[in-house]
Amino acid sequence: MNRQPSNIAASIHRRLLNANRTLKENFNYVLSRYAIERLLYRLAKSGQSNNFVLKGATLFLVWTGRTYRPTKDLDLLGYGEISNEQIAVQFQQICLAEVEPDGLIFDPRSISVSDIREDQEYQGKRIDLSAKFGKARINLQIDIGFGDSVTPDAQEITYPTLIDLPAPQIRAYPRETVIAEKLQAMVALGIINSRMKDFADIYVLSRQFNFDGVVLTKAINATFVRRKTAIPNEMPFALTDEFATTPDKITHWNGFLQRSRSPEVPTNFLNVVHNIRAFLMPPLLAIAAQDTFTKQWSYENQWR
Repeated sequence: MNRQPSNIAASIHRRLLNANRTLKENFNYVLSRYAIERLLYRLAKSGQSNNFVLKGATLFLVWTGRTYRPTKDLDLLGYGEISNEQIAVQFQQICLAEVEPDGLIFDPRSISVSDIREDQEYQGKRIDLSAKFGKARINLQIDIGFGDSVTPDAQEITYPTLIDLPAPQIRAYPRETVIAEKLQAMVALGIINSRMKDFADIYVLSRQFNFDGVVLTKAINATFVRRKTAIPNEMPFALTDEFATTPDKITHWNGFLQRSRSPEVPTNFLNVVHNIRAFLMPPLLAIAAQDTFTKQWSYENQWR
């Protein structure tokens, strides 16, 4: 285990407290975010970086400099052998990577690996591990998916740091693939969908970034093909007014808003669905009709 003097942890702790005067987040979340950041740095330095691609809510830190829905978990796409034993070995190497002192000691003995998403065509693993930070222990959960299509290719990114420490240089999902996977889940789940974070994520992305229609349709098509989901030739139920006004969906949405405390998304779920519909139905219908979709999305002017 990579041992570090306890006074380094105390110094880092003070610096994180100072940083949080600006962030104004729950400090337990700040500690989790810091642990994720330094785990990603170890990933970049471990020789395992080609085996994993960053995905999930932490990408909003990369794209916007902030996260509108704080998360204590880490999501990755994995490549190569997917046995529990091999994943455990990979993360042991990540935990033991030689890095500059940052106050954290990741314990390779704490690693446990379990299967997730057993009912789907694509497999996944869940990793639980812990890190010592002074006298505190920080528990992390990492979900790793396998077999998904990344279109366009994964991008080299610099992950933002909380304090002045070397930043992780890793590969990450493009925004188009994030949208494609969330849209596929909406189509596949239909009425049983309770993944309100997917609606919020697509809404935020469509309101803050521009998109090329050709690139977005390629990403959507690749994801649907890989996940063996038919492209709908009519509006998916998850984008209908009926879905958006169903009482239990409104309850789910209100619960999500309470947990995320996000000012970036409207309180009215129907408004969110209408915005997503305007964003995704034109490219989706173009794919269904086998047409080339060449329009450009502007977050200010929509498709042009």
